[in-house]
Amino acid sequence: MRPEVDELARSMLLLHGVHDDDHPHPAGSDSKPGTWSKAPDFASDPQRAAAVREATEQDRQRYLTSGLASVDCRFCHVTVQVKKLGPEHTSVQWNSEATQRCAVFAELRESGGDPARARSCPRLTDSIRHAVAEGCLEEFSSAPSPGDG
Repeated sequence: MRPEVDELARSMLLLHGVHDDDHPHPAGSDSKPGTWSKAPDFASDPQRAAAVREATEQDRQRYLTSGLASVDCRFCHVTVQVKKLGPEHTSVQWNSEATQRCAVFAELRESGGDPARARSCPRLTDSIRHAVAEGCLEEFSSAPSPGDG
């Protein structure tokens, strides 16, 4: 960090009543006075570092996949992962194969458009509505929020 930025940060902390001695640095840490890390790296404890990495990966997977269900497009038969968060909010996770095989996206590419700029595929939207009507997909996901772990 540049000295003037560091000085500004220190003055802002002092303004809010936080002093450098309020955040002691662990003995043996490589951090310099006036710097901080959001989380320790546990370099001196490989078992704990491995446990933190594993827990972090589990949290990441839960955040990315909690409440998702597979939905097949009734038109082009691609499969995507879907989570309904409400009547007007649907989370759709496309994979590379589905993006390439989607007939609507293929038409967009052929006409010089970019599928990534499209709001959605209307045929897939119909398939999602059908999945909800058939009971294959919850209208409002009952999965816990990723941060409620």
